[in-house]
Amino acid sequence: MAERKQNNNRKRNNNNGDDDFNPKFRKVRKKVCPLCSDKNFVLDYKEPEKLKKFVNDKGKILPRRATGACAKHQRDITLAIKRARHIALLPYAQN
Repeated sequence: MAERKQNNNRKRNNNNGDDDFNPKFRKVRKKVCPLCSDKNFVLDYKEPEKLKKFVNDKGKILPRRATGACAKHQRDITLAIKRARHIALLPYAQN
């Protein structure tokens, strides 16, 4: 019984020597909006090849946390994908 308490009180070894090390909470680098960073990138509903980057394999629109787009450009992406679907450049769903 005494051995079990000793093991629970033992500190974890961490590589960087940080006292507040917690492996569950890693610092995640924030994604940069692909439309803000590249001024030459033009989002247009008539170019389905560019829009496919923002759609998963089932045809669903990827969320901001996956695309890394800012709120303004995510709305533009969504609108362009919906327009491309309406004129049959992109499928609504894939099986």
